[in-house]
Amino acid sequence: MEINEKLLVKLTEANAIAGNEGQVRKLFKEEAQPYAEEFLEDGLGGIFARHTGDKEGPRILMAAHMDEVGFMVNRITDKGFLHFITIGGWWSQVVLAHQVTVTTSDGKEYIGVTGSKPPHVLTPEVRNKPIDIKDVFIDVGASSKEEVEEMGIRPGDMVTPYIKTRRMNDTPFWLGKAWDNRIGCAVAIDVLQHAHENKHPNILFSGANVQEEIGLRGAKVSPNLVRPDIAIALDTGTAGDTPGMTAQEADSELGKGPQVIVYDASMVGHKGLRDFVIEVAEKHDIPFQYTFIPGGGTDAGSFHTLQTGIPSIAITVPVRYLHSETSVIHEDDYKNTVRLVNAILDELDADALQRIRDNA
Repeated sequence: MEINEKLLVKLTEANAIAGNEGQVRKLFKEEAQPYAEEFLEDGLGGIFARHTGDKEGPRILMAAHMDEVGFMVNRITDKGFLHFITIGGWWSQVVLAHQVTVTTSDGKEYIGVTGSKPPHVLTPEVRNKPIDIKDVFIDVGASSKEEVEEMGIRPGDMVTPYIKTRRMNDTPFWLGKAWDNRIGCAVAIDVLQHAHENKHPNILFSGANVQEEIGLRGAKVSPNLVRPDIAIALDTGTAGDTPGMTAQEADSELGKGPQVIVYDASMVGHKGLRDFVIEVAEKHDIPFQYTFIPGGGTDAGSFHTLQTGIPSIAITVPVRYLHSETSVIHEDDYKNTVRLVNAILDELDADALQRIRDNA
């Protein structure tokens, strides 16, 4: 499988926080257009492309999410500095001294940098503590509140990390922001292309939700639009292959395949669906990793409680340095995630659906 490097760069370098996913939604629609019979959009902004293999077949929802962790301007000082709130989960240690993009409501983009008091003026006691995120601000090179307002920056504007996506030193590792969860968006496009080019026994709805990073909110509405029999969240998970990590904290490794989430803080993966996914992976010799993430969740955590209960699971790409401006994936994990979801689409027919339900 050849990866579409230009698409990965476009997806990750687009800016989209919860409640402001327009850039990614537009890009998804453009890229999925050749493979979609129609697009469905829910009232919060989630978008899903339909492709019918068998109009009597199971309705399968495969969904990434468009939003990334970021920030929102909430106050402008008299001297022209921006204060902000976090949108999604951030650890204060990774926020300081980084370039960011401030996007105004009319689409203008300005580069800024996060700052705080320098260590030279701090007492030893304060210097040795993690900085409180409320003490971090953004400098956009302005000298007054009026100057910032003339730039068109207002409270509520989106702020995202600024970094160029690139392959690391001619290796299979890729560095960029927002792999969580633009890599899932790429998989959602890839499975649509596979559906378009191959016969399959299902009605596929592949796309992406909004507002996952602030409580799986978009996933609470999209199944009401799609009415799926099966739901699969296409997301990212924690890698545990860096110094200091223990197998108890996270045991997945980059390059060893997609993660099949057995348990996380939002859901116990549906046993019948999990068994089916593993059976498909083993049949096609697709490497995968069993994963437990007790400190996180995916949109499947909302999917499985809707309607009368939807058999749901999350299939995720392991990522180093999640929820930071510099995250890393391995392209083989991306490729094998695409292989796995394509194989699931090919083999999940009405009989398989009944076995999944019987094996709850």
